[in-house]
Amino acid sequence: MRWMRYRIKTKTEAEDIIVSTLYDIGLEGAQIEDKIPLTPLEKEQMFVDILPETEKDDGVAFLNFFVELEENGKVTVDGEEIEAEELKERIQSELDELKEFNLDIGEGSIELESTEDIDWINNWKKYFHSFYIDDILVIPSWENVPEKDKDKMILHIDPGTAFGTGMHETTQLCIRQLRKFINSETQILDVGTGSGILGILSLMMGAKHVVGTDLDPCAVPAVDDNLKNNNVDTEKFDLIIGNIITEKDIQDKVGYEKYDIVVANILADVLVPLTPVIVDQMKKGAIYITSGILNDNDKEFKVKDACTLAGLEIVETTYQGEWCSVTARKPER
Repeated sequence: MRWMRYRIKTKTEAEDIIVSTLYDIGLEGAQIEDKIPLTPLEKEQMFVDILPETEKDDGVAFLNFFVELEENGKVTVDGEEIEAEELKERIQSELDELKEFNLDIGEGSIELESTEDIDWINNWKKYFHSFYIDDILVIPSWENVPEKDKDKMILHIDPGTAFGTGMHETTQLCIRQLRKFINSETQILDVGTGSGILGILSLMMGAKHVVGTDLDPCAVPAVDDNLKNNNVDTEKFDLIIGNIITEKDIQDKVGYEKYDIVVANILADVLVPLTPVIVDQMKKGAIYITSGILNDNDKEFKVKDACTLAGLEIVETTYQGEWCSVTARKPER
């Protein structure tokens, strides 16, 4: 399928009014490009791995609207098939009308460009390159392992657009904690496994077996691909789809007092209700590694309080960037 992209150069403060105005003529789903820094709350809600470095906010924004492009070169908008240039004229008319109301929309210029689906699918790859987590090399399939790194632990990962890569600080906090406690007999439960990075690295570090849980069925092919890409025995990684917090049958499938380590790289607001449930899956003396906690004291203390109320002992708190990881232990008796 081909698309025509209408790219409008404007100002950040005019984004909402332009999106709303163009919605009325049948344009939906604007892609917004600006340099406005994410707030701590937005970062927590998005929880993204692949986020390019941004420059200082200059007040400039680009709004991109994608409209299906027919074989005859026309576009379809609001059920009507028209020439691509005619739609551009309609957009320009709406922008000119906003200017007449003394709204400062900046330049207000419009560029047209045809694009294929493949451009959208692969565009994110320019932001993801190989990187290191201490002595671990994380590398995508489209890059070659440097000769100097061939003796390192190497994680081959193709994240796609659904799950993370290990680049996120919260993931790295978990990895560093896992290394402290894994041995050849370790049974691990990875709650919110996503692409399976934590579980796969745990097996590469010598863990015996991993069970992962996730709400998203897309985790199944993601984990399967990443296991194969890293030549990890698929028999050592079981994945269960469902909500371990609320679904008793998922808790039963995961099993009780089975795990030496439970790792949960989720958000603080999920960790709080998860903690009193997950205690039952842990062996006596088991380690509970949590991350995804925004380092604003309030979130950290909420997770620590949840651990304490569940009968766990806080072992360590580690920090990286704006995030922290809380590690706790289930008492031996």
